[in-house]
Amino acid sequence: MRVLVIGSGGVGAAFAKIAARRTFFEAMVLADIDADRAGRAAVATGDPRVSALALDASDRDEIVAAIAANRVTAVLNAADPRFVVPIFDACFTAGVTYLDMAMSLSSPHETDPYSQTGVKLGDYQFERSDRWAERGLLALCGMGVEPGLADVFARYASDHLFSEIDELNVRDGADLVVRGYDFAPTFSIWTTIEECLNPPVIWERERGWYTTAPFSEPEVFDFPEGIGPVECVNVEHEEVLLMPRWIEANRVTFKYGLGDEFIDVLRTLHKLGLDRTEPVSVRGHQVAPRDVVAACLPNPADLTTEIEGRTCAGLWVTGRDRDGNPSSQYLYHVADNAETVGRDGAQAVVWQTALFPVVALELIAHGVWSGAGVVGPEAFDAVPFLDLVAGDYGSPWGVQPVASASEAGR
Repeated sequence: MRVLVIGSGGVGAAFAKIAARRTFFEAMVLADIDADRAGRAAVATGDPRVSALALDASDRDEIVAAIAANRVTAVLNAADPRFVVPIFDACFTAGVTYLDMAMSLSSPHETDPYSQTGVKLGDYQFERSDRWAERGLLALCGMGVEPGLADVFARYASDHLFSEIDELNVRDGADLVVRGYDFAPTFSIWTTIEECLNPPVIWERERGWYTTAPFSEPEVFDFPEGIGPVECVNVEHEEVLLMPRWIEANRVTFKYGLGDEFIDVLRTLHKLGLDRTEPVSVRGHQVAPRDVVAACLPNPADLTTEIEGRTCAGLWVTGRDRDGNPSSQYLYHVADNAETVGRDGAQAVVWQTALFPVVALELIAHGVWSGAGVVGPEAFDAVPFLDLVAGDYGSPWGVQPVASASEAGR
């Protein structure tokens, strides 16, 4: 396998560092609009199989040319979601495997945004699934941690833990603290604004996909391994668009533990129009307000030892176990910042996102996961993936019982 990683920021660099310990790939090229950043990330791996080049992720033809010049067989999109469409389309044109960690962007319903869906996350890609399948090409979408690992958990729960599933509820929380900053997100603020201020999507069997208001339905969820209770709210996320396509359930939700301060900041940005992506004129220069916000905040990839604590990604599943008894289980993965910085020099949120596409590509390289069309992680057997994560990759995951929905605070 010859891999092209488009985007050499925190996640792309961490991906390369993790993958460099594995033998499943012959060569890897780290590409970025900033050639120096790509070069630094390649050198940091200490692996002669890893090289770097400058690449504009918005230029489909340039991506196709880079794929051909480097004899690439698989592309990982580690750029932000704005670039999904050109990278996805370039991989189809070039005839190579495509992976991403975030799907094509949504747009709200024009007249009823907090009830009806407009263009949903991933619609652009799923509309082209038949074309990919006809050519025998695989596009594995949403293959990070959330989406990604959470979707693998859904498949595992369906196949091995439950006979009937009532709800699939992704719950994400942390006790991370960033020292020395009044406000410093641990993940891309551009992406965070996008998913948190868009209308969250919920899926129900009798209703299908529908939306609600941002930060709706707050609940307190008790996270494992000492993180403890965190208030979580509805957020737009790919899992809700992926899981119902492959897993039988009555309801699918995604809630994120943001905290009151973070929510207040996001609401203020929205009130001021600073969440907008359309450029405005500033002294003769065209600047997108959201890009200004991102430029004013610390780069999450540069925050390493300043961060303390753990982050938890997981899936709360309710229904009936294999014996037909009521069951409520949380499948989860915890990343400790001190451990991830010590292991790969990457902060916990970035490292956790980067780990799982490495595992997926290794399974694809060895033919354990195979297929064609546009699919999510739910389309594949979860056991080889989870065994590899906890085994060779040395990053255990867990399952623990959870109180009923009413007791948990929904």
